Amino acid sequence: MKRDSRLSGVLHVLLHMAQQPGPFTSETLAKAMNTNPVVIRRIMAGLRDLGYVRSEKGHGGGWTLACELSKVTLRDVYTALGSPSLFAMGNRTEAPGCLIEQAVNAALDQAFDDAEALLLSRFGEVTLAMLSDDLRKRLGSRKLHSMSAHHA
Repeated sequence: MKRDSRLSGVLHVLLHMAQQPGPFTSETLAKAMNTNPVVIRRIMAGLRDLGYVRSEKGHGGGWTLACELSKVTLRDVYTALGSPSLFAMGNRTEAPGCLIEQAVNAALDQAFDDAEALLLSRFGEVTLAMLSDDLRKRLGSRKLHSMSAHHA
């Protein structure tokens, strides 16, 4: 089963955008995320609707950041993506009248709900600025590759 890596990919792209001035085209971002520009436009439109990025049309246009990194959390970006499912596992529902299935599902539902609440709480504590600071520490004296060179 393929994992949904959109959150990781979008965070990656946003940090690149924060490190390098100027607009990025959907095509450039699509190459960085190894996806189609249409997918990027859809994702970025959700971020634009919430004020995290803006877009300029025409020659020299593209996507730019429109927010302070310290005010945007992982949870904000997760929500902008449409709150995708956090877990690949789910409950069996073949026999809803079965008392065993009901007991198992009730226990699993509670565990999934608890885990999701904890994960979303943690997402809410981590800002893009914190990720950017971590990146700067990791870079040290190394120079950040441009998005095209980094993902070539």
